Amino acid sequence: MTQWLRRIGRVLGLALAWAIVWAPIAVLIGTTIIDPDNSMDEMWPAIGAYPGFLCAVIFSALLGIAERGRTLAELSLPRAGGWGALAGVVVGVFPFTIGTPTSSVPLWQLGLATIGSFVLMSTLSAVGSVVIARMANKRQLRGPRAHMA
Repeated sequence: MTQWLRRIGRVLGLALAWAIVWAPIAVLIGTTIIDPDNSMDEMWPAIGAYPGFLCAVIFSALLGIAERGRTLAELSLPRAGGWGALAGVVVGVFPFTIGTPTSSVPLWQLGLATIGSFVLMSTLSAVGSVVIARMANKRQLRGPRAHMA
């Protein structure tokens, strides 16, 4: 039971980290590219945080299924990028399966922008997570006071 709780805690920690990283990027894109004159009333942090959270949860689920027995630090960067990209595709396609777009932008352009940005961000987040996990692993192996020697 404690192993499951530990795994759920790790997934939630990764998901929160991705959401925190994605939120300011959505604000930046939303206020400079999509709505530079501030005419839209959008919650840009939430627009970035929700997909970031979901991509991390799906990324973790894919790792749990496909990479059983491996830690995040043991994963190769290309494999992490691939799983991250797949998570981005799943989350990017989701809005188009549950509703109809209300934008005047053609559906293919809206889909390309949405899915493409989720795939890019999810891939970068996955690779970044592996790099951070490896750095934490090295630091743990050296010990907390290795820099004092």
